[in-house]
Amino acid sequence: MTSVHLQSFSPAHPPVVPGPPQLGLPWALAEAKTFHLAGLGVFARTERTEAKQRAEQDAQGYLAAELARLQGIQGGLTTEAHQWWQSLVANDEATVCETVNYAFSDNPAAGCAVGVDGSVMSVVMRQQDIDSLPNQTPGVTSSGRPTLKTLTKRDRVLWWLTAMGSNIITTLKEGFAVAPGITAIDLAVITRVPDTQRLGFVAYGRWTRQTIESGPWQQPEDALRFLDIGQDVVCAVATTASGNLSSTIKPLDTSRLSGLQSLLDHAQDDAATAAATLAGLDGDLSANVPATPNAPTPDSYRIRTFTEWKNQVPSSAHPPATGEPVTPPPTILTPGQNLTLPAEAREGLTIAFRFGGADADLTLFLTDAHSKVSSDEDFVFYNQPSGAYGAARMLGKLNDGAHTVERAAVHLSALPDHVQRLTIAINMDVDTGLTCSALTHAKLAMECAAATWTFQPPADPAIRAMAVAELYRHRSPNGLPVWKLRAVGQGWADGLDGLARAHGVDVG
Repeated sequence: MTSVHLQSFSPAHPPVVPGPPQLGLPWALAEAKTFHLAGLGVFARTERTEAKQRAEQDAQGYLAAELARLQGIQGGLTTEAHQWWQSLVANDEATVCETVNYAFSDNPAAGCAVGVDGSVMSVVMRQQDIDSLPNQTPGVTSSGRPTLKTLTKRDRVLWWLTAMGSNIITTLKEGFAVAPGITAIDLAVITRVPDTQRLGFVAYGRWTRQTIESGPWQQPEDALRFLDIGQDVVCAVATTASGNLSSTIKPLDTSRLSGLQSLLDHAQDDAATAAATLAGLDGDLSANVPATPNAPTPDSYRIRTFTEWKNQVPSSAHPPATGEPVTPPPTILTPGQNLTLPAEAREGLTIAFRFGGADADLTLFLTDAHSKVSSDEDFVFYNQPSGAYGAARMLGKLNDGAHTVERAAVHLSALPDHVQRLTIAINMDVDTGLTCSALTHAKLAMECAAATWTFQPPADPAIRAMAVAELYRHRSPNGLPVWKLRAVGQGWADGLDGLARAHGVDVG
């Protein structure tokens, strides 16, 4: 509570838009074959030959269209990013407030940028109520036995004041880091005043970028320096004539600051009223939902399926065959079981991981024969959803009733030669600290046009990441190349880091 100001924040810099995923003709051809061969039995040789010819005719156009579309998206994102950065450094009020509030959303003391005037930003911060602090602290007796010591009113106020100063400094440091054009911040703090149990302002002032960035923030006690380095700083905790801090907290007279006084004049400390109130501001600040900064980046470069592209071009003189293929019941795999995949799996394999109970992520590792990636680009996950020129892709998560389903698509025939194995893995959300035992109804399903396989990974309480299954190249007894599937279900106690390192990914 009294040391959050010791953290540092990286200064904002112009955003760099990543390039679109690389796509290759083998991927496009595999997508086209999957589309045109749908519904055709293995003995319909003439029809399958014609379908493959149509796929070869379409693949080049599909590839060119997707490359052009993705390059156009990158151009639009680059322009948008440049315009956003120019607005931020020019202190456009809406841009600055939105950006700063995004950064503030995971702070322990909720803060909100409420306006920008020139290069000065106004911020309101919600400090924890002093009545929420315990009134006892651990201690020892004269004989050395542990005990609980009751805090004096002055000690409790000093604790609360130090915590408030720590949060003020943190809010100022982050605000200046995020908004490079801001040179000073007017900050006001609200809390619930103990005597009246009503919300009131207990500190305000102006702090400049220079004083905050040049300050030596090394000890918890440095938090109290907020009283000395700001301009026109006023605090509800006064210093007595003897030099000690007061043991009371009194709301401030805000009549000198028209904005704060206006808010108080029109405030009703009643969240149920319809009018804009100080209680409403308190609720907005205290909501403090930090999900946004941690949310996965939207997939702006989502690759259209061949079906989507085909529906936008003139119909072929030879329309694809229709009809639902007959798929046998799924094969349920056991740990360690392996089997040879049918030829249909080479042209299109869908992977789906269904689960409940906790959050988890599906990942793919495209590796050599020793289960090591050749580069970090062969690690496919939600922040890098495409690999091998489109041959392996994440398709995102969706809710299906009480469960979550995350899907991926793989074209084995389009994987480059250096990819000898493909590991299908899961890892628990790194922020929760939960293990795989927290997952309920967990099941991996793999499906192609001819067959479906399912595997239930073990609910191991000792691991946080797991290789669920792997696909690997093999030569059949007659010497022909085939792909095989093995159910694994083994994992790593240290979660995603251990999983990635085991497959040769540099995790920094």
